[in-house]
Amino acid sequence: MSKIILKEESYKVIGAAMNVHSELGCGFLEQVYQEALGYEFKLSEIQFVREKQIKIKYKNIELSKYYIADFICYQKIILELKALSEINTEHEAQLINYLKATNLPLGILINFGQSSLEYKRIPNKYYISTN
Repeated sequence: MSKIILKEESYKVIGAAMNVHSELGCGFLEQVYQEALGYEFKLSEIQFVREKQIKIKYKNIELSKYYIADFICYQKIILELKALSEINTEHEAQLINYLKATNLPLGILINFGQSSLEYKRIPNKYYISTN
């Protein structure tokens, strides 16, 4: 059995997402869930940054293109939110690329688009500890 990375923090984040899904259900736009989740994070005292701009490097050069993370929690977990009928490997690949770009240890893909909350923890296999 493998160890769960950032177990306590990820449980709190997923629990907050479950609270949002329990209250709103499925059917709203992703931005609605994002705003509600930010509010839930405040209520739960979860440290977060919303819509953080992340620069991408190529061969040690910072590119002009960037992406915007839905959330970064505890300065260690990147969240990618979806409100779709299903998530697929393309969504997972997107989060894996974000993990490579940020060097954060864990990503969580959360989908509010079904009758039950769907989530997937994705550890960063490229993670290099800076400690």
